Amino acid sequence: MKYLLISDIHGSLPALKKAIDFYKNNNCDMLCIMGDILNYGPRNGLPEGLNPKGIAELLNEMSDDIIAVRGNCDSEVDQMLLNFPIMQTYMLLVDNGKRILLTHGHEYNKENRPKGKFDAIVYGHTHLWELSKDENTVICNTGSITFPKNGNIPTFGVLENRTISIYSLEGKKIKSQEL
Repeated sequence: MKYLLISDIHGSLPALKKAIDFYKNNNCDMLCIMGDILNYGPRNGLPEGLNPKGIAELLNEMSDDIIAVRGNCDSEVDQMLLNFPIMQTYMLLVDNGKRILLTHGHEYNKENRPKGKFDAIVYGHTHLWELSKDENTVICNTGSITFPKNGNIPTFGVLENRTISIYSLEGKKIKSQEL
Protein backbone atom coordinates (compact mmCIF):
# COMPACT_ATOMS: atom_id res chain seq x y z
CA MET A 1 0.00 0.00 0.00
CA LYS A 2 1.01 3.58 -0.64
CA TYR A 3 -0.25 6.21 1.82
CA LEU A 4 -0.30 9.97 1.37
CA LEU A 5 0.20 11.63 4.78
CA ILE A 6 -1.06 15.20 5.17
CA SER A 7 -1.84 17.55 8.00
CA ASP A 8 -2.96 21.10 8.54
CA ILE A 9 -4.97 21.79 5.39
CA HIS A 10 -6.71 24.63 7.26
CA GLY A 11 -9.39 25.21 4.63
CA SER A 12 -7.13 25.88 1.61
CA LEU A 13 -8.71 24.23 -1.42
CA PRO A 14 -5.83 25.04 -3.83
CA ALA A 15 -3.27 23.43 -1.47
CA LEU A 16 -5.45 20.35 -1.03
CA LYS A 17 -5.98 20.04 -4.80
CA LYS A 18 -2.20 19.95 -5.32
CA ALA A 19 -1.87 17.18 -2.72
CA ILE A 20 -4.74 15.23 -4.31
CA ASP A 21 -3.12 15.60 -7.74
CA PHE A 22 0.03 14.01 -6.29
CA TYR A 23 -2.14 11.28 -4.72
CA LYS A 24 -3.73 10.42 -8.06
CA ASN A 25 -0.65 10.86 -10.25
CA ASN A 26 1.47 8.66 -7.97
CA ASN A 27 -1.11 5.89 -7.53
CA CYS A 28 -1.56 6.26 -3.78
CA ASP A 29 -3.99 3.85 -2.14
CA MET A 30 -5.03 5.73 0.98
CA LEU A 31 -5.10 9.32 2.23
CA CYS A 32 -4.20 9.73 5.91
CA ILE A 33 -5.13 13.13 7.33
CA MET A 34 -3.63 14.21 10.64
CA GLY A 35 -6.22 16.87 11.41
CA ASP A 36 -6.97 20.56 10.97
CA ILE A 37 -8.95 20.01 7.80
CA LEU A 38 -11.59 22.73 7.30
CA ASN A 39 -10.88 25.57 9.74
CA TYR A 40 -7.89 27.89 9.66
CA GLY A 41 -7.66 28.68 13.38
CA PRO A 42 -7.56 32.11 15.03
CA ARG A 43 -3.74 32.32 15.18
CA ASN A 44 -3.33 31.76 11.44
CA GLY A 45 -4.19 34.27 8.76
CA LEU A 46 -6.77 33.56 6.08
CA PRO A 47 -5.43 30.82 3.83
CA GLU A 48 -5.25 31.20 0.07
CA GLY A 49 -8.42 29.79 -1.47
CA LEU A 50 -10.33 29.35 1.81
CA ASN A 51 -13.17 27.01 0.88
CA PRO A 52 -14.22 24.55 3.61
CA LYS A 53 -17.31 23.49 1.66
CA GLY A 54 -15.20 22.74 -1.43
CA ILE A 55 -12.74 20.74 0.67
CA ALA A 56 -15.58 18.71 2.20
CA GLU A 57 -16.97 17.97 -1.27
CA LEU A 58 -13.57 16.94 -2.66
CA LEU A 59 -12.71 14.72 0.30
CA ASN A 60 -16.20 13.20 0.48
CA GLU A 61 -15.71 11.96 -3.12
CA MET A 62 -12.71 10.01 -1.79
CA SER A 63 -14.16 9.03 1.59
CA ASP A 64 -13.63 5.28 1.10
CA ASP A 65 -9.88 5.93 0.78
CA ILE A 66 -9.47 8.27 3.78
CA ILE A 67 -8.55 7.74 7.40
CA ALA A 68 -8.28 10.82 9.60
CA VAL A 69 -7.76 11.99 13.16
CA ARG A 70 -8.93 15.15 14.92
CA GLY A 71 -6.77 18.25 15.01
CA ASN A 72 -7.09 21.06 17.51
CA CYS A 73 -9.06 23.14 14.95
CA ASP A 74 -11.50 20.31 14.05
CA SER A 75 -14.95 20.17 15.64
CA GLU A 76 -18.16 18.20 15.73
CA VAL A 77 -19.61 20.66 13.21
CA ASP A 78 -16.77 19.76 10.82
CA GLN A 79 -17.59 16.08 11.29
CA MET A 80 -21.15 16.78 10.16
CA LEU A 81 -19.79 17.90 6.75
CA LEU A 82 -17.43 14.96 6.22
CA ASN A 83 -18.35 11.39 5.24
CA PHE A 84 -15.44 9.79 7.11
CA PRO A 85 -14.65 9.83 10.84
CA ILE A 86 -12.34 12.58 12.13
CA MET A 87 -13.03 12.75 15.87
CA GLN A 88 -10.50 10.23 17.23
CA THR A 89 -7.35 11.62 18.86
CA TYR A 90 -5.09 8.98 17.36
CA MET A 91 -5.19 5.90 15.20
CA LEU A 92 -2.92 2.89 14.85
CA LEU A 93 -2.07 1.95 11.26
CA VAL A 94 -0.41 -1.43 10.76
CA ASP A 95 1.31 -1.88 7.40
CA ASN A 96 3.84 -4.56 6.44
CA GLY A 97 4.10 -5.57 10.10
CA LYS A 98 4.98 -2.02 11.21
CA ARG A 99 2.93 -0.10 13.78
CA ILE A 100 2.42 3.55 12.82
CA LEU A 101 0.73 5.98 15.21
CA LEU A 102 -1.25 8.68 13.40
CA THR A 103 -2.16 11.71 15.51
CA HIS A 104 -2.41 15.48 15.12
CA GLY A 105 0.37 16.43 17.52
CA HIS A 106 -1.38 18.73 19.98
CA GLU A 107 -1.90 15.89 22.48
CA TYR A 108 0.54 13.18 21.37
CA ASN A 109 3.85 13.82 19.64
CA LYS A 110 7.53 12.88 19.91
CA GLU A 111 7.76 14.28 23.47
CA ASN A 112 4.41 12.95 24.72
CA ARG A 113 3.60 9.48 23.42
CA PRO A 114 0.71 7.21 24.34
CA LYS A 115 1.63 3.90 25.93
CA GLY A 116 2.72 1.19 23.55
CA LYS A 117 5.38 0.39 21.00
CA PHE A 118 5.32 2.22 17.67
CA ASP A 119 7.67 1.90 14.72
CA ALA A 120 6.70 5.41 13.66
CA ILE A 121 4.81 8.42 15.01
CA VAL A 122 3.25 10.60 12.30
CA TYR A 123 1.75 13.96 13.17
CA GLY A 124 1.53 17.64 12.19
CA HIS A 125 0.30 20.57 14.30
CA THR A 126 3.57 22.56 14.50
CA HIS A 127 3.60 23.24 10.72
CA LEU A 128 7.32 22.30 10.77
CA TRP A 129 8.26 19.14 8.89
CA GLU A 130 10.60 16.68 10.55
CA LEU A 131 11.81 13.21 9.61
CA SER A 132 14.19 11.54 12.02
CA LYS A 133 14.69 8.39 14.06
CA ASP A 134 15.20 8.12 17.81
CA GLU A 135 16.18 4.68 19.03
CA ASN A 136 13.64 2.43 17.27
CA THR A 137 10.94 4.96 16.35
CA VAL A 138 10.70 7.10 13.22
CA ILE A 139 9.45 10.59 13.98
CA CYS A 140 7.54 12.19 11.10
CA ASN A 141 5.96 15.60 11.26
CA THR A 142 4.39 16.15 7.85
CA GLY A 143 4.48 19.94 8.21
CA SER A 144 1.60 21.86 6.65
CA ILE A 145 0.42 22.06 3.05
CA THR A 146 -1.10 25.49 3.78
CA PHE A 147 0.75 27.33 6.57
CA PRO A 148 4.38 26.16 6.80
CA LYS A 149 6.34 27.99 9.50
CA ASN A 150 9.91 29.24 9.99
CA GLY A 151 10.59 29.68 6.28
CA ASN A 152 9.70 26.09 5.40
CA ILE A 153 7.87 25.20 2.21
CA PRO A 154 4.48 23.41 2.14
CA THR A 155 5.06 19.67 2.72
CA PHE A 156 3.40 16.28 3.10
CA GLY A 157 4.56 12.70 3.55
CA VAL A 158 4.34 9.36 1.79
CA LEU A 159 4.53 5.93 3.43
CA GLU A 160 5.41 3.05 1.11
CA ASN A 161 7.40 -0.17 1.51
CA ARG A 162 8.38 0.54 5.14
CA THR A 163 9.77 3.96 4.21
CA ILE A 164 8.42 7.42 4.98
CA SER A 165 9.38 10.29 2.70
CA ILE A 166 8.72 14.02 2.97
CA TYR A 167 7.77 15.82 -0.24
CA SER A 168 7.27 19.46 -1.16
CA LEU A 169 3.74 20.35 -2.25
CA GLU A 170 5.23 20.59 -5.75
CA GLY A 171 6.08 16.86 -5.60
CA LYS A 172 9.85 16.98 -4.98
CA LYS A 173 11.19 14.43 -2.50
CA ILE A 174 13.06 16.14 0.34
CA LYS A 175 14.04 13.28 2.67
CA SER A 176 13.35 9.58 3.33
CA GLN A 177 13.64 7.36 6.41
CA GLU A 178 13.23 3.60 6.67
CA LEU A 179 11.04 2.28 9.49
